[in-house]
Amino acid sequence: MKKSVSTTTRSVDRRSFMKTGLLTGGAAAVGVGLLANKSSAQERGRLNPGDAAILRFLAAAELIESDLWTQYAELGGIGNNPPIEVDPNESLNPYQSALSNLDTDGPQYIASNTLDEISHANFINAYLESRGAEPVNFRQFETLKGSTATGSSGKLRLTNLMHLNVDTSWFVRYRSTTNPDLGATFSQAVTLNGVTAIPRNDNDFNGTANSNFPVAGSNDHIQAIANTAAFHFGMIEAGGTSLYAAMSQKVTDPEVLKITLGIGGDEIAHFLEWVDFAGNGVQGPVAPFTDNISGLTFPDFFANPPLQPPSLVQPSLIFPVPCEFIDSRLPQVAVIRPLTDKFAGATAAVASLTADGLFTGQSRQFLATLQQLAYEADAAIRL
Repeated sequence: MKKSVSTTTRSVDRRSFMKTGLLTGGAAAVGVGLLANKSSAQERGRLNPGDAAILRFLAAAELIESDLWTQYAELGGIGNNPPIEVDPNESLNPYQSALSNLDTDGPQYIASNTLDEISHANFINAYLESRGAEPVNFRQFETLKGSTATGSSGKLRLTNLMHLNVDTSWFVRYRSTTNPDLGATFSQAVTLNGVTAIPRNDNDFNGTANSNFPVAGSNDHIQAIANTAAFHFGMIEAGGTSLYAAMSQKVTDPEVLKITLGIGGDEIAHFLEWVDFAGNGVQGPVAPFTDNISGLTFPDFFANPPLQPPSLVQPSLIFPVPCEFIDSRLPQVAVIRPLTDKFAGATAAVASLTADGLFTGQSRQFLATLQQLAYEADAAIRL
């Protein structure tokens, strides 16, 4: 779904966007009275421990996603639902322009993805309370300093987007005919270690101008940051896609299964958009380019594929390629992968996010709390 990119600078009132409050602290604020009362739990029945553990970890994961996506939305997102008033005198910042080089609707997609994750967190927590279970609240762990670039709210964060080790193997995995659940391993599509995915301060808005970029206002340095974000978007949503599918296999209560399948389906929708989005950063007209400040290089995967066969990184392959599944002797089929606890379960998700650098600077108490939630979710079995 690659879109033509207009060189016309879009105007948007980001201050009005932030005034709505939908992206400022909403993730942990479960609506008071939303099904959460004792009579509701008595009428609808209490959750069994396994289903409660699964939903509690999913709530934790959604709070983490809400926090990181809010940071992306503050600096790179535009638009809202309902639509905001537009200030004709305010232009896209360089980060928004760089994201728009990957897709003209990219900043809107970021805002929409953020609102989705916040809704997931709020719903699961409210549902837990409605069934007599404890919700998850990470407010005490919002201690990390975030970006100071213009547009950031300046609030303390749960996650860190400025020291990432982005696992880009998902880009290769979904173009491969092999499956991690059956022992396959995958190379990195592009190496992104110790990098930032958001402008850390206003200095990051500056860099060497590149006339090849379709949207005016972007430059090599901020484009490298936007490309890093694009691959991080795909990594996060690929993980969420597999996590919900893995947890759904353990659920007992049909209503809880409806939740994991329903929200999991939304995670798949997110993932497919970011597959396309990241691919646009490694083909013309954006790529190839090198950021002289960070040293990051993004080649044109069509002209200079980093892996063989070239189909393993072909940007236009945005749907899952059929692969081995269940048993390698069976016909190949297009599926989500991985799906097993070893690679897609709660503990695996925590390990992946930790290796990503998302929790750089977080307390041992937070990591221990998250690991305990993951252990209890993985221990759940279908009754």
